[in-house]
Amino acid sequence: MITRREVLLAIATTLLAMPLPGETQNARKIYRVGYLGNSSASLEPDLVEAFRQGMRDLGYIEGKNLVIEFRWAEGRYDRFASLVTDLIHLPVDVIVTAGTPGTLAAKNATKTIPLVIAVSGDAVGSGLIESLARPGGNVTGLTTMVPELEGKRLELLLEILPKLARITVLKNDANPLMAILFRQTAAAAKSSGVALEAVDIRAGDDFVKAFASIAKARPDAIIVLADRFLLAERERILTFTAQQRLAAMYPYREFVERGGLISYSPNYAESFRSAARYVDKILKGAKPADLPVEQPTKFELVVNMKTAKTLGIKIPNSILVRADKVIE
Repeated sequence: MITRREVLLAIATTLLAMPLPGETQNARKIYRVGYLGNSSASLEPDLVEAFRQGMRDLGYIEGKNLVIEFRWAEGRYDRFASLVTDLIHLPVDVIVTAGTPGTLAAKNATKTIPLVIAVSGDAVGSGLIESLARPGGNVTGLTTMVPELEGKRLELLLEILPKLARITVLKNDANPLMAILFRQTAAAAKSSGVALEAVDIRAGDDFVKAFASIAKARPDAIIVLADRFLLAERERILTFTAQQRLAAMYPYREFVERGGLISYSPNYAESFRSAARYVDKILKGAKPADLPVEQPTKFELVVNMKTAKTLGIKIPNSILVRADKVIE
């Protein structure tokens, strides 16, 4: 039979074991997440906020239990190695990346810190992961690669410009993903009977020569391949296409919001929100190798009607009814 003295002793022992007021907060883990950005915070505010919101939804509050360490490449892929080294030395618990070049730099720099890809092209083909189902190593996250995406972009462009015969593809071969995307675009162009030529822009100094080449060739339209350096330089590209009165298909909605004609892409903001889920799972003990890489399920078609009018292009109703956003 338990005596009153034993009950009181048990209660006293429990109370002594409980933390004093304030001890729980002081002992709470403050997680440090590295964020490796391609351009700058001013050029990617929507993506940054999408990731932050995703973390908030999961209970992470900056300044309380979360610190996000931002490092920006300012459109220069040669800076990735030093930026990753900086994050590793802090150290951080997880590194969030966007795009193939930055993720490759992070993967080459560390085999122990988990890496979460917010967006990437062909994560398998570029060697970032072993497979979508079992990524292996310390990398997981999201890939934007779907086999028919480049063909779909050309298909939409042909729907707007039925007489399209010649296109120029703007790409950045410093990005390993470009070879894959260009092959897909070339295959789609061949099957559609469209002549294709490519212009490579790897750095800021390449724009003058590239633009001169395009102006001389006078293609019917341009397709810009998905690359974060080209996204960071979107104002230069948009200024040129406006001056030359060239229709263009873009891989990011930011181009169209700033005056480009049309874009078709995965919903990148949704991808960055989803990246927070991966970070949460890893901070709670999951291994990147065991977290399957997700492919996009939401795509956005954005059309700028003001630009279409300036170019004298009539956007078919078949495009408008499918558009997720129409800018008047």
